[in-house]
Amino acid sequence: MMTPTALLPHPGLIRATPPPALESTAMARILAVGTATPETAYSQRELLDIFDIRDSRIRSVYLNSAIDRRFLTLPEPDADGVRAMETTGQLLAKHKAQGIAMGSRAVQECLKQIGADLSDVHYLLCVTSTGFLTPGFSALLIRELGLDRHTSRADIVGMGCNAGLNSLNAVAGWARAHPGELALMVCIEACSAAYVFDGTMRTSVVNSLFGDGSAAIAMVAGTEPDPTTDQPLTPRVVDFTSCIIPEAVDAMRYDWDSAQNGFSFYLDPDIPYVVGAHARLTVDRLLGRAGLRQSDIAHWLVHSGGKKVIDAVGVNLGLTRYDLRHTTGVLRDYGNLSSGSFLFSYERLIQEGTVRPGEYGVLMTMGPGSTIETALVRW
Repeated sequence: MMTPTALLPHPGLIRATPPPALESTAMARILAVGTATPETAYSQRELLDIFDIRDSRIRSVYLNSAIDRRFLTLPEPDADGVRAMETTGQLLAKHKAQGIAMGSRAVQECLKQIGADLSDVHYLLCVTSTGFLTPGFSALLIRELGLDRHTSRADIVGMGCNAGLNSLNAVAGWARAHPGELALMVCIEACSAAYVFDGTMRTSVVNSLFGDGSAAIAMVAGTEPDPTTDQPLTPRVVDFTSCIIPEAVDAMRYDWDSAQNGFSFYLDPDIPYVVGAHARLTVDRLLGRAGLRQSDIAHWLVHSGGKKVIDAVGVNLGLTRYDLRHTTGVLRDYGNLSSGSFLFSYERLIQEGTVRPGEYGVLMTMGPGSTIETALVRW
């Protein structure tokens, strides 16, 4: 077990360096987000029956998760209604097949919103932590979608739930270096391809939490939005900050379990409190670099990491239920979607239509490392 308060760095060690001044047109803008999930969704009670879970402790984990349903790709039942345990090879094949299918639909939905063609894409970065492929999803999606063979690409693999913002930082940098060229980031998480059913509490907590989904985001720099169109407001990405907690490096991990002869994910029970304890430090650094106060932030899009994680972040930052409405809504309707969760929340915020010009927003993700990533955007 970890002691959260013991992990906080001394305040004197924080040296906040202001971000370099940029002209607004040089900043990368978020143009649109598109999302996709498998066709099949299950309530938590349905999953308890499907997995034949009778242990009262594990049932309580499922039923008190603040999750109503999740989209998952499960093995089909046989003639006796039994769903066979999937082999490692079958799980990897599911990761590839579902990843290509979801990723392709998310990209197409994203481009549709801005009236762009596949031929307009010049950069593609794919993010995943639910399987391993070589070549990665970037090459597979270029072939699947028929993107130009000269499309620049990259793959971020294995960083976990925080990776969406690590990757957004990289895409924003590419966009700034290539003004006017369209860049895409695609988070592809077939979490059911990482499920292990061994009856342990370790894996049961994971199986109760994660869902399948993909989200694609389009970015461009060096251009101004057309004021004559009815397109939603497109925020500029102002800055990023990171906070890694090396003392908690083993608190969230996906590794080989020799006892079960397979890979499995582990979450330390104290991780919500460790993340919460470092949330203020990270956000203060982000806002301080821009000369802002928390009262200047109108919108909060926090990773739907789980009920306890969301509560811990909310308490430590003094956020209201309204501030976290999209975070908790995504958890309720999709579960934890790993790297793409915050983009599902972003999509809901845009669809809500409450954003006004000049408002600031903070994006926050958390994951293995242990790590907190933040980004500051302005509409």
